[in-house]
Amino acid sequence: MGRSVDTDVLIVGAGLGGVAAALAAAEGGARVILVEGDRWIGGQLTAQAVPPDEHPWSEQFGVTASYRALRDGIRGYYRQHYPLTAAARKHRRLNPGGGLVSPLCHEPRVAVAVLEAMLAPHRASGRVQLLQPYSPIGTEVDNDQVKAVHFTHDLTITARYVIDATETGDLLPLANVEYVTGFESQQDTGEPSAPAEAQPLNMQAASWCFAMEHVDGNHVIDRPATYDYWRAARPKVWPGDLLAFCWPDPRTLEAAEGWLDPNPDDDPLSVVADQSKNPGTLDLWRFRRIAARNVFEPGTYASDITLVNWPMIDYLDGPVFEVDDADRHRAAMKELSLSALYWMQTQAPRPDGGTGFPGLRMRPDILGTTDGLAQEPYIRESRRIKAVETIKETDVSLAVRGEHGATQYKDSVGVGMYRIDLHPSTGGDNYLDVASTPFQIPLGALLPIRMRNLLPANKNIGTTHITNGAYRLHPVEWNIGEAAGALAARCLQTGEPPHAVREKPDLLNDLQSVLVKRGVELAWPEIKGY
Repeated sequence: MGRSVDTDVLIVGAGLGGVAAALAAAEGGARVILVEGDRWIGGQLTAQAVPPDEHPWSEQFGVTASYRALRDGIRGYYRQHYPLTAAARKHRRLNPGGGLVSPLCHEPRVAVAVLEAMLAPHRASGRVQLLQPYSPIGTEVDNDQVKAVHFTHDLTITARYVIDATETGDLLPLANVEYVTGFESQQDTGEPSAPAEAQPLNMQAASWCFAMEHVDGNHVIDRPATYDYWRAARPKVWPGDLLAFCWPDPRTLEAAEGWLDPNPDDDPLSVVADQSKNPGTLDLWRFRRIAARNVFEPGTYASDITLVNWPMIDYLDGPVFEVDDADRHRAAMKELSLSALYWMQTQAPRPDGGTGFPGLRMRPDILGTTDGLAQEPYIRESRRIKAVETIKETDVSLAVRGEHGATQYKDSVGVGMYRIDLHPSTGGDNYLDVASTPFQIPLGALLPIRMRNLLPANKNIGTTHITNGAYRLHPVEWNIGEAAGALAARCLQTGEPPHAVREKPDLLNDLQSVLVKRGVELAWPEIKGY
């Protein structure tokens, strides 16, 4: 006999969007069940182990108040629990990893702790239930509404509103929601960078990240079974071998030469992590460094810890969802990452002219695994709903919009900013890097064209393959989830469905007022000099 439970709002997926949706819905008075298949909540920030990718103004504006509370909480956790140096402890913009990709590079477990703390009062009150580990396997749909979702371990949950916050839009095929994957055609979208024909299985590469340090001794892993395959791999868009410190520059597509220099004796507190000024991608060790030993009291760390999310582990051999052999591709992704480590340990060029870094050692404890890899692969692209409003390249491209800025939406539920950053694809395409302008998140992009009570809260909103490259990052996902949760709670209170909120000015104004009170910015201030 299975277990059945009922709630106001069911949120499937406890990544950043899912957690933000749960907080907003609960604080709006709804009863919430948040379901996650992994052991850690936090998605791309934790289980996928990727430090936050953010725009350069995140410390001042352009993110929601609750996302800023998450960032402040991470810094506060380090100050409370870690033996920081005196200088680091009082540094207002503490960057524990001194990484170049973000002003807040940190160990994923810290983010888990902070996210758990943010949910704690709502769980204690019974307003939010967090259920793990359950994965959706089916739905019950009637009259364009999801009535129930079935999960593994014989669990069924009924709800008035269902939010899909999974990493790959898992509920969309289960509920027969109209969606797209991969490249749309130029005829479909009018985007200058789109191909002539749609390519639904041509998706951005996913990557299986891992953390490593460099210490004395020989820590070379066993030679991976498929190492010879990956050692010989030369993608057609690559300047040479895949396993190399050389890859296409995302903006020029010319060969970019990176380097690995473990444990530089630098001052992490002096690092300026601003990708708009210096992408920092060539300095591999410091690029996504998540623990800089010089930030902590001497002896705390034997080595820096860096997060490997580098071009050589971008998996190009096929999609990891929407295909029958997805499990094979997931296994191959792991083999690629392990092969990259083995190559670095045995054959990679060193700054001193030698080869191999046998002192490189994985840190599985940092990621909560036994194999040393992150709990889940880093997913850059999801299934995307066919939405009431689809955000296109012509809405955000700097080349198209110019001084006019991104398309302005009367139904804005938030803001975001990132370049359109597409990694090489499973169909053989190279990087696509398009300068964008600060943009808004329209409510219409959160509304499926037909389904009445299902909302997206991750990378599954109404973007195209191209604009997903700007809307897929950490703070935008959080903002999307926060808007979805607030919308569901407000619809429960008013009895009006989500589509009516967009269509009726008084209901839309009401929702936007709720969001503004929560600290969600609906429009950008005038920004000069970017």
